[in-house]
Amino acid sequence: MITLFLDTSTSKLIVGIYRENSCISLTEENSENNLSSKVLPNIKDILNKCELSIDEIDKILVVNGPGSFTGIRVGVTVAKTLAYTKKISINTVSSLELIGTTEVKTNYIVPLIDARRDYFYASMYDEEGKVIIKEAYISRIDLLNKIKRHASLSNVTFVSYDNILSLDSIKPNSNIESIVKKYRKKETLNPHLVNPNYLKKVEAEEQLDDKRNKWKI
Repeated sequence: MITLFLDTSTSKLIVGIYRENSCISLTEENSENNLSSKVLPNIKDILNKCELSIDEIDKILVVNGPGSFTGIRVGVTVAKTLAYTKKISINTVSSLELIGTTEVKTNYIVPLIDARRDYFYASMYDEEGKVIIKEAYISRIDLLNKIKRHASLSNVTFVSYDNILSLDSIKPNSNIESIVKKYRKKETLNPHLVNPNYLKKVEAEEQLDDKRNKWKI
């Protein structure tokens, strides 16, 4: 089985080709600007490098969030379009789950994505990958309180692409191979049902809800 891996959920565009569980080729590129114009050329380039065509791809594994609203939307749209038009199997994986595969020396890992205003997208896993805290949009204080119910902070490693000094985080070194292996035999999705996982409403939706609540009697 040949898998196309795509992650556009952070400031890094990651595209990989995997045969079974082994990486054939992987590219990473900073993509804070013009992401939409970079995704397809990067996919084309890595396919050419591997001497493959898109018709030889058996599965697409796309990171569908949480993370950058724009990035997630671009990646999911490209992935589901390719899956539908080329009749390729497709699965989604959480960005937090992916970050959570980083090898750490503590018994617990907390992947984080900065959501601004002292809020984060976060979850918590133990050393066997078991979910201890489900992914959520959560304040720093609430997150720390939840963590303390399960472990001491000295036994937890915070991992994030963002510079989160208040939580002394390290940068991810995700084990994509383990994710490809995990999802290889999972039931695939209907491409039309593949959607972004924002965890939080976009700002326009929040403002609309605020207006509705303001005028509610």
